[in-house]
Amino acid sequence: MLFVLTGQVQTGKTRWLEELVAALEEAGVATYGVLAPGVWADRRGNPEAFPHADANGFEKLGIDNVLLPEGQRIAFARRADLAEASGEHDPNSQSSQAKLHWSISDAAIERVNGHFADLRARAQAHDDTTRGFLIVDELGQLELLRGGGLTEAVGILQDGPTALTRHALVVVREALLAHLDGRFNRWGQIELVNPDKPSRSRILATLTESR
Repeated sequence: MLFVLTGQVQTGKTRWLEELVAALEEAGVATYGVLAPGVWADRRGNPEAFPHADANGFEKLGIDNVLLPEGQRIAFARRADLAEASGEHDPNSQSSQAKLHWSISDAAIERVNGHFADLRARAQAHDDTTRGFLIVDELGQLELLRGGGLTEAVGILQDGPTALTRHALVVVREALLAHLDGRFNRWGQIELVNPDKPSRSRILATLTESR
């Protein structure tokens, strides 16, 4: 089964995923893929001086990627205005060409694509009974509208279930759901979930019952 985790921006999807991964690991279910936690600065002492701070006084500066199952954390994206101010902005990068609010280096995209390519090769060679859970956090405009970005993540999802990962979850914002357009039909059943307790219980039950 393919679960599609959706919701608006800043609704806690990645934090919910981190809790889900911890619960799955406790249950003995291996996780593969990528989590995309934010990089935050605490502005609670002077939030009015930072227009990008949220209602709780925290400012999102960037996005990291955590490569599963190893847990290696790499810098992935920086807010575009900060990247431009620091001279890190690359006008020729995929993210710049797409006019995203995030500056993503093509080198970072290549690194994460390499991780998913390794997972695809591992899945093809996998022949034992250990079952894991594939996580892709997330597919966005580069992947769904422009055919770029994390192309290997799209590819591994298009492969469908494997001996390594019988079930998977992909994060897609509500505004982009229509652009999934049947491209992941090899999973058979596709279910929309939200970052809430009932959805977590549903996924945990599915993963533990299918082991």
